[in-house]
Amino acid sequence: MSSGTNIEKLTLEDIMSDRFSRYSKSIIQERALPDVRDGLKPVQRRILYAMYKDGNTYDKGFRKSAKSVGNVMGNFHPHGDSSIYEALVRMSQEWKLRDPLIEMHGNNGSMDGDPAAAMRYTEARTSKIASEMLRDIDKDTVNWIPNFDDTEQEPVVLPSRFPNLLVNGATGISAGYATEIPPHNLGEVIDAVIYLQKHPDASLNDLMNFVKGPDFPTGGIIQGLDEIKKAYQTGRGRIVVRSKTAIEKLRGGKQLIRITEIPYEVNKLQLVKQIDEIRINKKIDGIAEVRDESDRNGLSIAIELKRDVDQKGIFNYLLKNTDLQITYNFNVVAIDKMCPKRLPLKSILSSYLEYQRLIVSNRTKYDLMVAKKREHIVDGLIKALSILDKVIETIRSSNNRKDASNNLVKAYDFSENQADSIVALQLYRLTNTDVTKLKAEKAELTHKITSFNRILDDPMKLDDVLKKELLSIKKEYGSERKTVIENEIENIKVSNKITIPDETTVVLVSHDGYLKRSSLRSYKASETDDCGLKEDDYPIFLKKLSTRDHLFMFTNKGHLIYRPIFEITDVKWKDTGEHISQTIGLDSDEQIIDIFDFKDLKANGMFVIATSDGYIKRTEFSKVIPGRTYRSHSLTYEKLKNANAKVIKVAYIENNNTDSEVVVISNIGMASRFMLNEVSINGPRTTGVKSIELRDEELVCNMALVHDNDVIGIITQRGSYKNMLVNEIPLTSRGRRGVQILTPLKRNSYEVIDFAKLSQFNEVHNPLRVYTSNSRMHDIVPDDHTISNRKSNGSMIIDISKEGNPQKITNIIL
Repeated sequence: MSSGTNIEKLTLEDIMSDRFSRYSKSIIQERALPDVRDGLKPVQRRILYAMYKDGNTYDKGFRKSAKSVGNVMGNFHPHGDSSIYEALVRMSQEWKLRDPLIEMHGNNGSMDGDPAAAMRYTEARTSKIASEMLRDIDKDTVNWIPNFDDTEQEPVVLPSRFPNLLVNGATGISAGYATEIPPHNLGEVIDAVIYLQKHPDASLNDLMNFVKGPDFPTGGIIQGLDEIKKAYQTGRGRIVVRSKTAIEKLRGGKQLIRITEIPYEVNKLQLVKQIDEIRINKKIDGIAEVRDESDRNGLSIAIELKRDVDQKGIFNYLLKNTDLQITYNFNVVAIDKMCPKRLPLKSILSSYLEYQRLIVSNRTKYDLMVAKKREHIVDGLIKALSILDKVIETIRSSNNRKDASNNLVKAYDFSENQADSIVALQLYRLTNTDVTKLKAEKAELTHKITSFNRILDDPMKLDDVLKKELLSIKKEYGSERKTVIENEIENIKVSNKITIPDETTVVLVSHDGYLKRSSLRSYKASETDDCGLKEDDYPIFLKKLSTRDHLFMFTNKGHLIYRPIFEITDVKWKDTGEHISQTIGLDSDEQIIDIFDFKDLKANGMFVIATSDGYIKRTEFSKVIPGRTYRSHSLTYEKLKNANAKVIKVAYIENNNTDSEVVVISNIGMASRFMLNEVSINGPRTTGVKSIELRDEELVCNMALVHDNDVIGIITQRGSYKNMLVNEIPLTSRGRRGVQILTPLKRNSYEVIDFAKLSQFNEVHNPLRVYTSNSRMHDIVPDDHTISNRKSNGSMIIDISKEGNPQKITNIIL
């Protein structure tokens, strides 16, 4: 190891921090972000300058793109040729830039995402408007730095005689920064710059009188004026961009949606594919065919609809589920004074205006210097022609050109530049005509010098020059706005009639929590009892419903589970289906007790909810409409007061009808009957009011909504059953103790397990089914039993030693 070696001990953290900081600075300033002054990234700037330097401009013939790429890579941009070529191609794509800076012969890609042809096949040159980016670059208007190998000089920034950052926009990602600047209309931006010249204190509203919003090269419709204003105020914002469409009438009552403009940077091929996949997968019904009819005359996508379909509904669905409508996010980040900044609109315009004043000032200084130099030469020539004979004699007596120049300086007090010009003067110019021309040139130079000095001395004069040049550019290159701006973002609503086909299906929910839906074909092809459930499981809900209907499932722990019918797993009738706990967690002892189906979520009825600890309430349907998280979270519809309490019944009444009566029976046979209108209306997270007075260890076993002549069927723990008229229970007020409906015994008294209101069909009571602890089912024909009074304990129908203890009694689902 040499004695001159110096080893430093540094932590990995310090090394990585230092190296990454330098790397980040490099890619932020030298690669990914545009400069606020010319709106170009370094690679774009180098491409334009290299092509300008090589004479590869709009007024000359096209040259191979490979030659331009090679010049850029070899002289200014020591990176891969593919990245240079990609940047060159993008500057030529009229669907990416509002005013392309490169003209290209050959395949330069497409809106379908097709790549450009290889650089050896294409030809390129700078466009006419690109000449305005480079105009006056040779007049010391910008600063210069050595290139990567110190063999040439390159501009730090281009003169950019129009506001390219806003006109053509920019997109890029660097270390810790990203930028997304949309294109704008050239004429609007120039008008805003000119207004800001005269009104430096202009507000954002003033500037937005000129810059209405982005103007995308692909046209389209922008929605959200407030978001545009927010983006121009803060540098961040989100706007909605949607396609421009028209409806065409076809023969046979059919319609066609014609898309003529699509959102900025949307891949047309992928858009057509998205729409066609919706048609193929039948996510909506009504699309007959999707065709891309684009040609050299412009973009055109045809969506042919079937006869007599909801055209507006289909279009809304496509807006919401395809790239026919996108969200564009402003993130206006650019390099300003060597630092990356998020810039509002006024800051961009102010920085550009300040820069252009500097460009005009530097150019004027250069022109003034050139004019003064020429004036000095012209003064010398005029003086020489006034003493022409002496000048000729002095030159003839000199030894050589240099000696002649020196002699003229000594003899006649010419400057060295003047003497050199006199010596180089051709003989044919020694005429009176030339003297006249020189005097005229002298007068013109004097006028120019005076004019240049006025511009440099008077900021208003300088602004007048800048304004005139900007207006000239607007007149030459300005164009009509392509993108339409709408004030409000339309709230797109997609009807279920569009997204969900109206199909009849059989829905089943089991006691153990399994649910499924099956087609009518699968249901009819199977045995009714062969429903795929486990041996000890049974249906608690079985009904033919539309796929557009809604299902509300209430559990004994006060939780409401909601499912649109079309979201329930569609399986064969012989399959088990899905368990509700696959999506929503339930307690081990939690069960679904009541289920209701609705055509829509606009019902105006009420739920009547009763608990085992003697509480009851009414809750409006509108208060339990599910939220966005219904798939994974249940809604609480009842607040239980203690851990042992549970909901024992949920009933539904249409149109808030309160003519019904309420019957509540406890396990020891105490029954109370009162009017439903005595039950107060409460929200979902409440307990309710007292339904019956309970005593120690007493629980409510069930509740029913009844009328005076209704009959209820009661099952006891000993397996006895009886029919009883509701009016056997006196009508009293809510919260009373009630009356006994079983005769008490000294030993082994009867207890009510459950009861059900009998339903009728053609004046015959439907059968009942009792479920026992041994997973047995015992069917009861109510009409086989007489109606008993409230003192009767019923007749024995279940042998509990063999069938098990009764657990529940329900009307049989037919």
